[in-house]
Amino acid sequence: MSPRSARLARLSRSVTFSACHRLHSKALSDEENLKLFGKCNNPNGHGHNYKVVVTVRGEATNPPCASLQIDPVSGMVMNLTDLKEYMQEAIMEPLDHKNLDKDVPYFSEVVSTTENMAVFIWDSLQKLLPQGILYKVEVHETEQNVVVYKGEETIVK
Repeated sequence: MSPRSARLARLSRSVTFSACHRLHSKALSDEENLKLFGKCNNPNGHGHNYKVVVTVRGEATNPPCASLQIDPVSGMVMNLTDLKEYMQEAIMEPLDHKNLDKDVPYFSEVVSTTENMAVFIWDSLQKLLPQGILYKVEVHETEQNVVVYKGEETIVK
């Protein structure tokens, strides 16, 4: 297939799960945490119905990212059944119906913000998916609050 006729695509799949957490940093005093996080610092925590959208891009080949395209044989970027299973393992099993701060070891040392949840999900998926295929993770904490994470990006200062 010539480069001119290659078709590049991105495929997204979403899942929803429920979890609770408390926004609280061990690096801050109780007063500072209350001032910074407000009602989200409630000692008993609070819950959300999260929506996570995972986007992958065409199948990666060796070297990684050399050819990201729709597979000419299957016509797919990735088999949706496989993506569903990866998301089950990386998102649903560790996070659904959990107290993030108490049940997920990652959040025992990291504040369970939506930003950090996006990083956790990215890292978990990276361990399962073929190298170079993960494009973006979106975590919707509410309809108004969404975090988008695309892995490590360089910030030029």
